Amino acid sequence: MTELFQPPYPQPKASKLQKLKRFTVGWNSWIHVLYEKSYTMKMGEVGGRGQHMYILNELSLVDQVLRGGTEFPKHREMVKGMRPLIGNSVFSANGEDWENQRAMVNPAFAHTALAKSMPLMVGAADALLDRLAAADLRKPVNVDPLMTHVAADIIFRTLFSQTLDAERSLIIHNAFGRFQRAAHSASMLGLYGLPSKWFEKRSEQPAEAIHAVFRPIVKERYDAFHATGAAPHADILQSLIEAKHPETGEHFDFEGVMGQVSTVFLAGHETTASTMTWALYLLAECAHIQQRARAQVMEAAGEQAFTAPMLKDMGHVRNIFRETLRLYPPLAFFPREVPCPMRMRDKDLKVGAMLVVAPWLTQRNSDNWACPHSFDPDRFDDPANAEMVKQAWFPFSRGPRVCVGAGFAQQEVMTVIATVLRRYRLAVKPGWKPEPISRLTVRPRRGMLLMFEPV
Repeated sequence: MTELFQPPYPQPKASKLQKLKRFTVGWNSWIHVLYEKSYTMKMGEVGGRGQHMYILNELSLVDQVLRGGTEFPKHREMVKGMRPLIGNSVFSANGEDWENQRAMVNPAFAHTALAKSMPLMVGAADALLDRLAAADLRKPVNVDPLMTHVAADIIFRTLFSQTLDAERSLIIHNAFGRFQRAAHSASMLGLYGLPSKWFEKRSEQPAEAIHAVFRPIVKERYDAFHATGAAPHADILQSLIEAKHPETGEHFDFEGVMGQVSTVFLAGHETTASTMTWALYLLAECAHIQQRARAQVMEAAGEQAFTAPMLKDMGHVRNIFRETLRLYPPLAFFPREVPCPMRMRDKDLKVGAMLVVAPWLTQRNSDNWACPHSFDPDRFDDPANAEMVKQAWFPFSRGPRVCVGAGFAQQEVMTVIATVLRRYRLAVKPGWKPEPISRLTVRPRRGMLLMFEPV
């Protein structure tokens, strides 16, 4: 039996860090402050000058919070941190406001129907192959910005009925990195009760750089519809422009449309780009898993253009996607807010405290998974894990606020993986070891350097 590969993650400290050390370590990455007990505790507590925090790891509590939906609102610190980028949109709204926005945006996701979106994904994946073919493959390739490009291109095609060029893709990749840094710093200071206005202000510039990429597209389409009723494309943007409030019948104003577009764009490209980067790395480290996946791709599709039915015959590729999300969930933590005095386990929770549901922890908990830090796609086919797949795997959240793009993301990542494997054999740059860091999303600190050899 081949020994399971254990990919890098921050080795947990033996005991909880002292407050000052926790702050300095957490300044760069949330997951680096975790200690051994973090991965197995039922419910942890972290006191702070700015914010009292409870971390939930017991499956029943995780389920209670996630299925509670609007009962446990998105935490105000997260809402404040994301506002420069997504405004008051369906991702950050709470309560009745969220319910109304969700009703308005739901029709837009008909455009992510898998059969309809598949040709768009194939086109973007083929464009990725063109970029790889133009690169000097004698040298290692940083796949992190490449995955941002292909993921953003897919969303551009689905959102706007346009392709995304390399120049605008690089603007998005670099700007989002700067936004994550500033927003993370502001959140850290806020959690410790320290002034955070400077970093909050600093996050506005990269958010505006991202908005500048698609604002002209949105403005032209928005103005045309409200002036003449023009609808040149049947896509997500058009559905958002035409959406009506369920009670008043009013449309989103321009900033409202921009907020929803920013949310779809962020959720649709950043999280899948993270997943694809880590998936290609894991395959590069595990030649036997890579070869098995490639053989399955060739058996299912040969040299034909990929279709949605073909992906159904790629169970191993699907499991690689799911196992990548278990090990490297793009959103490592889901912060919620205590809405009223309540008791959980042996703790009395006060209004406003932060409740953290953590895919990073629950999905790496040894009580839930054997060899939890190892890469083992086959665990998803093991009947013994069936209950944990339902209870201890939730990278897309769960309950009323579950990500509506989960199926879209799976098809997208599988299509890109299959496209790359059909043309290239992957390996890691000799001596290279990536370091995952967790800010808004889990990404490699210094990129991801892989070698590509034509098959």
